[in-house]
Amino acid sequence: MAKRSSTKDLRMRERLIQEAARIMADEGVRDHYQAKRKAAERLGARDTRNLPSNREVQAALVEYQRLFLGAEQGAYLRLLREAAVQAMAFFEPFRPRLVGPVLSGTADQACDVHLHVFAETPEEITLFLMERGIPHETSERRLRFGREHWEMRPVIRFVAGEHVVDLTVFSPKGLREAPRSQVDGRPMQRAALAEVEALLANEDEDRAAEPFLP
Repeated sequence: MAKRSSTKDLRMRERLIQEAARIMADEGVRDHYQAKRKAAERLGARDTRNLPSNREVQAALVEYQRLFLGAEQGAYLRLLREAAVQAMAFFEPFRPRLVGPVLSGTADQACDVHLHVFAETPEEITLFLMERGIPHETSERRLRFGREHWEMRPVIRFVAGEHVVDLTVFSPKGLREAPRSQVDGRPMQRAALAEVEALLANEDEDRAAEPFLP
């Protein structure tokens, strides 16, 4: 009996993983926990304590996009990475780093470009934007450092062309330690401008190497 129950739990867990990934891909839900709770509700498992990990959902999301979105998602990702390169060149004095879905490759048309920038004060960034006549809004974001240490960081958002650019502001010392990823709890991946340009160049090389099909 216990074995049958265990098999049932495993099947439900797999269904939760796939449904959460589908919700993130098709409905634009960005938060893994929210996607998992929505999936549990829809599958009639609202009270389950056996939710999958963020890492499992992220892996399923990558696979879902590959299977069902393919070239469409790849085209959106490229546009966002090109927008990121432009934004990073613009904020070059503040040593910008690309983070999030645009870097990891899971971004779609509903994603923003997320950058980490580094300045002595957030006012340096807002003044930089004001001097160039760029409307923006400010807020804060709660980020985890280490195992259980949480800090609030200033956030500045503005629209560049068709994309929203989201800046999280750190002090210059913030380059030494990235906040923890919501996906796997490890230090968040960050990429400098040259690394993002290299990603785009690699995409061009891969496209050029594809066989021509008449």
